[in-house]
This record gives sequence, structure tokens and C-alpha cells, in this order.
Amino acid sequence: MSCGAAPRIVMKFGGTSVSNLDRIRKVAQTVKRQVEVGCEVAVVVSAMSGVTNQLVEYCQTLNPLFDSCEYDSIVATGEQVTSGLLAIALQTMGIKARSWAGWQVPILTDDAHGKARINQIDASALIRCMKEGIVPVVAGFQGVDHCNRVSTLGRGGSDTSAVALAASLKATRCDIYTDVDGIYTTDPRIVKKAKRIKAIAYEEMLELASVGAKVLQTRSVELAMKEQVRVQVLSSFEDHDSSKEECLPGSLVVSEDEIVEKEQVTGIAYSLNEAKIVVKGIPDLPGIASSIFAPLAEANINVDMIVQSSGTNQTTDMTFTVPKTDLLRAKDILEKAQNIIKFNQLITDENVVKISVVGIGMRSHTGVANIMFKTLAERSINVQVISTSEIKVSVIVAAEYVELAVRALHTAYGLDKMND
Repeated sequence: MSCGAAPRIVMKFGGTSVSNLDRIRKVAQTVKRQVEVGCEVAVVVSAMSGVTNQLVEYCQTLNPLFDSCEYDSIVATGEQVTSGLLAIALQTMGIKARSWAGWQVPILTDDAHGKARINQIDASALIRCMKEGIVPVVAGFQGVDHCNRVSTLGRGGSDTSAVALAASLKATRCDIYTDVDGIYTTDPRIVKKAKRIKAIAYEEMLELASVGAKVLQTRSVELAMKEQVRVQVLSSFEDHDSSKEECLPGSLVVSEDEIVEKEQVTGIAYSLNEAKIVVKGIPDLPGIASSIFAPLAEANINVDMIVQSSGTNQTTDMTFTVPKTDLLRAKDILEKAQNIIKFNQLITDENVVKISVVGIGMRSHTGVANIMFKTLAERSINVQVISTSEIKVSVIVAAEYVELAVRALHTAYGLDKMND
């Protein structure tokens, strides 16, 4: 049996897929099947479930404002352990395999430690390895900067590692194995009627990932779209022949041109990792926004939704959101810059959630935002901040309403009845 149209694939396994030795053995069996049908296979692995969280907790306990370089050297060890264990499991099954750390590939990144971006991958050594019949098992989530310091790509960065390697290896497809069997219209734990999406456009998946959908990391989708890497999301707990796309029960992330029916709304996502900051009583002068956001950008803090409103006595108020994990740093930066910004009050709120509706069909349908606002108003849910794009509408509401809002919107847009 030959591998047919997929001679080279990248297989990525998440933390729950490799959470213990039994599951690592199961992953090894999955990889072995693809090798035995003639595929050239490269594997990317995450740390075992819970390991990265424990390592992060160690850092935060010692110093909440830890050195990001040392943070990277610590948290990168989780993936290195998994890659070595999987290589041993494959060898035990008679499959030639060798583990690779990010710096050994090498995966070259910038020096934004904790949130590094991939600049370049030299895949020649991996290709030689594969041509010799050896499966490279690459530690995801990591690379090396220009000073030869270990760098990490941010939480979920193993997805980005996998897609980037697939592009560099010119792989036919990148298979992302996780604990769910595909991409759903929303979180099935909240909405029992959530439906699996068979195929979704890069643009839709990018928006869903950026606003809270946890199946794929944002930058991995961004890279897949840029490099036109076909991505398959499927469960690591089911047996598949991933040499045949038609046999897979998962979800494909592909070009919009491959999507036959474009739904008005494809999915609804939410993010609990949001914090709202209100800077009140700022002088209403040109350049004041830059005085707020420039130092945050220099600290690699991503500012998302922004609303400016009139204050009193020729002042203005600025409301915006940052990742909850960056709130402490953002507050510290703004307080230190108070003599420059000259604000009267700084208010923070962690008890918020961002809810977003996404769909490429919005380009040709009107009234999507109105349905959202009407649905939330009917349930007395106050909208605090609004942000829109061509295929997305996002709002910030109190965190206590997340389940009520998601269920109501899923029904309002007809997703309960969408065909699986």
C-alpha cells in the first residue's frame, strides 16, 4: 500500500495526546502506521499535559515579573522530554526515530522571549533524516534566537512549529492531533448542539483562533494561510488512516475557494483570557493614544479592542483590552508613565469575556451585528466594548454571562440546525 497523494506529512500531537506513557505508545502506533504505508513523516510534540503549567507556576512563584529569557529556558524543557520519550517508543516498535530540539533543526526566531516569532527554518537536516528512513520527532513551541538563547513561541506554539515545519518541508498536509475530533461551531461543553465543521476557510479559522477558539493557535493559522499549508484537525484518540483525507472524520482548514457553501456565521468563540483597562481623564490632545499604547507595544503586550469616549473638562477616556496574563505588566507600565499620560484614574477589570461571531458569509449578508446586539439585549446582557472586522463581530460582556450568551447566539444564527 502506498501513501499516494500524501508522500510527506507533518503530524503534531498536543499535550493531552502525550499526557502519559500509554498515550505516548498510542501516538507511536499512529506514527508507525503512516510510516508503514510509505509516507515520509515528521512529528512535532507538545509537553505532556500539565507540565508547562507547572513550570510556569514555578517561575511566577519565584518572581511574578520574571526574566523572560530564563522563563524560556525553563518551559522549553517540557517538549524536549516528550520528544525523547516518543523517539524511544518508536524505536521500541522497530521504527527508526531521533528527537530534535528547536535549536538543533534549527528553528531561528526573533528575541521576543515568551512570544517569539519564527524568522527562518533550515529544514535540510530534517529532510536528510527522513530520506534515510528516520522519523524526526521535533520539540514544538521552541526555537533559538540570534544570541543562541532558547526561545519559546507562546502558549499553543507547537501548532505554529508544526505548520512552519510543514511549509519548510513542503509537506502535502499538516495533521494536528488533539483531544477533539475537529473544529466545532462553538464549545461543545457549553452548547450540546454544537456541530463539527467539515471544512473551514483560513480566514475564518484565523478569526476564531484569535478570539478564543482553542483548537488551533492564532499564529499557526496565520502561517498556514500565508504558506497555503493544508491543515487537518483530528482526534488522537481515534484510529485513522491519515494517508487518505476522505477517511478522516476531522476538520480541514483550507483556502476559501475550496468552501462550497459559505455560511452567514460559521462559528462562535469566546475568550476568558481578557482583561479590560479604562484610562480615565486623559487630556484630549493629539498623540495621547500613542503615549498609552507605545510603551505597551515595546513590552510586547498585545492590545486588542479599543474604544475612546469623551470625558469631562476637555478630557477623554480610553478603554481597551489586553490578555489577562499581561494585566499586571500593563498596569505597571501605565502607572510608571502617569506623568506623561497625565490620566486621572486607572481602572482594571478581569471579570470580563470576549464573545465573537465569525463567518466569511458576512461579506454578502447584512444584519449580522444587529442579530447579536438584539439577542444579547433580550437577555439583559450589557455590551461594554464592540469591535468588528469584515468577517467578525466581537463584544466584551461580564464574564458571568458567557454561557448564556454563547448558547443564545448559537441558536440565533441557526447553528443548532446546521448539518454535520
